[in-house]
Amino acid sequence: MNTTPQPDPKDRPARLTVGVVGAGRVGPALAASLQLAGHRPVAVSAVSEASRRRAGQLLPDVLVMPPAEVLQRSDLVLLTVPDDALPGLVTGLADTGSVRPGQLLVHTSGRYGTRVLDPALRAGALPLALHPAMTFTGTPVDVQRLAGCSFGVTAPDELRLAAEALVIEMGGEPEWIAEENRPLYHAALALGANHLVTLVAQSMELLSSAGVAAPDRMLGPLLGAALDNALRSGDAALTGPVARGDAGTVAAHVTELRRHAPQTVAGYLAMARATADRALAHGLLKPELAEDLLGVLAHGTDLTDGTEGDAR
Repeated sequence: MNTTPQPDPKDRPARLTVGVVGAGRVGPALAASLQLAGHRPVAVSAVSEASRRRAGQLLPDVLVMPPAEVLQRSDLVLLTVPDDALPGLVTGLADTGSVRPGQLLVHTSGRYGTRVLDPALRAGALPLALHPAMTFTGTPVDVQRLAGCSFGVTAPDELRLAAEALVIEMGGEPEWIAEENRPLYHAALALGANHLVTLVAQSMELLSSAGVAAPDRMLGPLLGAALDNALRSGDAALTGPVARGDAGTVAAHVTELRRHAPQTVAGYLAMARATADRALAHGLLKPELAEDLLGVLAHGTDLTDGTEGDAR
């Protein structure tokens, strides 16, 4: 967490007018956090009713207007649109003369660095890529969650200090990512965070099917401990039937999943194979136990007697 003492916002120089293009879950929260640092949100573009509600909740009294007018009014513009829409948006804004020389243009895509902003750069904009490594809800709690949040930052050398200052003002920690490493960086975050949501949701559904009245209450302590152990110890934190080589238990799992939730089988097998590979590589899974286990994972069928073991 950033522990650097922060001066009173009123005493800070170079306060900026801030505009948001794309009032999804991210943009209004970042603009609200910049407002707490003394900057002044002045305009936001929002098309859907949901995005207008978000803008109204997080940025009350800020005008809603088309993107070109947002850029007209703003020293700092947050481009917070979906990844696939970003290149076209930047090109369109540059081609229509909406970009002003000296204007800070910040996108929040994890996938892209600053190269995607080249059309705006040629129009005189100052390009920054600031991606918060955080999941957003579209509610005020997002502003609080930015405290201590890492940001994947890509910027030209001459703008590194500006990028760092903006991230710190939002309560975050800058982590510098090279332009060519942005897709890999983003894939890593998606693998860990986005897929985690899918796994947890599937787990809760299966527990409900098994008769558990409060799956969230059961999973909370278990998943919290697993996450903490994984962050502290990496592969040494692996536990469970795959890491132990309990082929019979894994086969029983597959049989039950095929019967009750066939849509989960492919994901279970893929994650179990990845877990087995890592457990083998780190000496946690004994080679003499791996053959039957890998056979189950390869064929997705019960190659043992199917007796269920300890599934801890």
